[in-house]
Amino acid sequence: MGGLRVAAIACLIPLEELDRAPFLVDTRSQHAMCARWAADRGHLVTRELLFCGLRADHYGLWTDVDAGRVDLFVAPNERVLERALSSVPDFLAECRRRGVRLETAGLDEPVYDAAMKANVHRRLSMPTAGYNGC
Repeated sequence: MGGLRVAAIACLIPLEELDRAPFLVDTRSQHAMCARWAADRGHLVTRELLFCGLRADHYGLWTDVDAGRVDLFVAPNERVLERALSSVPDFLAECRRRGVRLETAGLDEPVYDAAMKANVHRRLSMPTAGYNGC
């Protein structure tokens, strides 16, 4: 079963948590992990989702599913799901009800050194100053 359209779930948490949970702050790496997982299976990420504590029945989760643009959800890992959603069990139940799979990439999180944390901090703290994250 290949060629599925994937919605990649990332969590949005405050920059203040960078030292304690750098991967959870680094949404770019979260989405990259989902894209790598999808590509390894011949799937395509068609939607990148980013939220914190969203309810399982929120229309923003299901718009692309209902329109036929998303076949499955993927998140980097359970930690991301737990922060992105208000209730992972409720979301799983809604996925089952709608016939949509939920997967976790299950890849190792990057190990962040001081330079990597500084790059994440710079990228997230200066977007309005014209910094493009490169």
